[in-house]
Amino acid sequence: MSHISVRQAEIAAEQAHVDVVYARVEEMRAEARDMRRKGDQLAHGARNEAIFEQASMLFERDVMVRHANQILRSLDAEHEGLVFGRLDTTDDETMYVGRLGIRDANFDNLVTDWRAPAAAAFYQATAEQPMNVVRRRVIRSTGQNVVDIDDDLLAPEKQPEGMAVVGEGALMASLTRARGDRMRDIVATIQKEQDEAIRAPWRGITEITGGPGTGKTAVALHRVAYLLYRDRRRMGGSGVLVIGPSPAFTSYISRVLPSMGEDTVELRSLGEVLDGATATGMDSPEVTRVKGSLRMRRVLKRALRAAPPGAPDELRITFRGEVLRLDERELAKVRRQVHSKARPPNQSRVDAAEALLEALWRQAEGRPGMAHDELVTELGERIDFHRFVVVWWPILTENEVLGWLADRDRLADAAGRSLSPAEVDLLADSWAAGTGPTVGDIALLDELRVLLGPPPKRHRRRTAAREAELRAYGEAGDAPVYRRAAHYDEYSHIVVDEAQDLSPMQWRMVGRRGRYASWTIVGDPVQSSWPDPAEAESARTSALGARTTRRRFTLGTNYRNSAEIFELAAQVVTDVSTPDQLPNAVRSTGVKPAVRAVGPAELVAAVLPEARTLLSEVDGTVGVITSTGRLAEVRAALSVGSDVDEARLSVVDGLEAKGLEYDAVVLVEPTELVTESTTGPRTLYVALTRATQRLTVLTTDPSWPA
Repeated sequence: MSHISVRQAEIAAEQAHVDVVYARVEEMRAEARDMRRKGDQLAHGARNEAIFEQASMLFERDVMVRHANQILRSLDAEHEGLVFGRLDTTDDETMYVGRLGIRDANFDNLVTDWRAPAAAAFYQATAEQPMNVVRRRVIRSTGQNVVDIDDDLLAPEKQPEGMAVVGEGALMASLTRARGDRMRDIVATIQKEQDEAIRAPWRGITEITGGPGTGKTAVALHRVAYLLYRDRRRMGGSGVLVIGPSPAFTSYISRVLPSMGEDTVELRSLGEVLDGATATGMDSPEVTRVKGSLRMRRVLKRALRAAPPGAPDELRITFRGEVLRLDERELAKVRRQVHSKARPPNQSRVDAAEALLEALWRQAEGRPGMAHDELVTELGERIDFHRFVVVWWPILTENEVLGWLADRDRLADAAGRSLSPAEVDLLADSWAAGTGPTVGDIALLDELRVLLGPPPKRHRRRTAAREAELRAYGEAGDAPVYRRAAHYDEYSHIVVDEAQDLSPMQWRMVGRRGRYASWTIVGDPVQSSWPDPAEAESARTSALGARTTRRRFTLGTNYRNSAEIFELAAQVVTDVSTPDQLPNAVRSTGVKPAVRAVGPAELVAAVLPEARTLLSEVDGTVGVITSTGRLAEVRAALSVGSDVDEARLSVVDGLEAKGLEYDAVVLVEPTELVTESTTGPRTLYVALTRATQRLTVLTTDPSWPA
């Protein structure tokens, strides 16, 4: 039998099993729909029953309908490529591995969930440690159709007669596939070192580190799916939060977990962590460095202690014919006295009122007819006194306080010696621009939120409308789902991606969300954009708390970049890295990066034809990466290319590119990415490692990269 006919015969055999699986899926889908209908019937039938019985049946209905909908969501999410693996063991048994565990009507196993312990050998078995596996097969499908297979023979001495072995390696085949605008899951091609990190215990802190293209992000997301599968009661109830560097990044990874049936995990970028606020832009690296420093906490504390803009500077009030007066100096003394109690300002209005009354008594003490208790009681009930307190000690929001600091003089007073005059100018100009909060501002707003404290609670009856606010429904027939409270801090697990870039103030913000959580921390120190690693490490240690269980996994294989592309990228970080910090690129295409020198006047005009060329050479996405200062100019130049496939083209700066990948990249003026960064060549290293197949560098320096 020819090689082609062997492959075709094996594909046909796998197709037969896949057909059985999808037929069973349709049966399960029909059973789930029937379960949902019965749940609805329970609710309708309960209407004429006694109140207690009705409540019991409605609860039973909610449970039944919710369970049915969960099954349907899982079946729909896992429909594409449901079966992707097969193991043939030394015990002459066969096990299929897939996205979801499926049993037939007799409860015989058709597919084993990839997260189940029994499926671990699919990822962990090697020729040195075959784990009783003779042949491992990866099954690649389009829709419900098997289109290819790839085998690894792990125990050739135990290969039975007639067992076919075909294919050239599923991993390398998957690496050459075109990228789309969303990250794909890697359940079919997880490698042994990645699987060890995915299946690590949930407790404590799991750190996943590695260079570009090692699959750190994919591993972290698959770890979330694995933990939810193994311990859904603990993880699912309190929730899982995944934090990424940018909205572009969270959009890029947004389909990975739903493709594995997990659609309850929260994805937030650093500019979206604070409820009620969303970053509208990025600061310059210099401003980012100042806003992210722990020095800002001292600045914010001092800003809160100052009198709010527009606060009255004199209190005059008449008591029993006598005018009592507190001037600006005395009011400032009272304000300092109240703040000295170290209670949050929004919880201190009563303290402020009491302190003012005591200051007024000191003015009145010794005058005829004055008594302390009478003065405090009578003035404390006067409407004019209450009006003064409300204006003099207002309930503040974090946005108001941050807005005060656009006033350079006020900011300089709050900064004291914590900031230099040049840094004060940078921050004042940033806030005076009035363009909305930046990513760096979000951590400052969260810090102010905590320093201010919550406003006093208003007691109100829980109305029917309020009950409706508390309950949010999904699709028709779903059981109720309750929203989490604002500033929720009880997540069971938190994933922080690109952790090496978090500023100290961002670590404080993130740490507040994980007071009771276990953590997965993902990063690469060589790609860091934060200029003071020691300060960030101190803040990170404080944020993570005294968790004693810590484990670290280092991924050393670069699957993304061709060896030719990574060789160029590695050159730019030789002075800021050690050889053991750089991954090994295992795939060679034989195509070296193209470095084209152009004149300064022709630089931007050269981007469009290079982008067109790469779009014609690759089937997937093309990224144009430039410096932040040149981003608008490059975007404008590309907008005139009416023949450019905009759906496949993306234009980003070096920071936005972090965590993303493209089939091909045009990198514009590498020296500008270095000079505008506070960490030198690290941002350029990130930009050079985004491409999987083709890389073109446009530079005005003919000697680059020498």
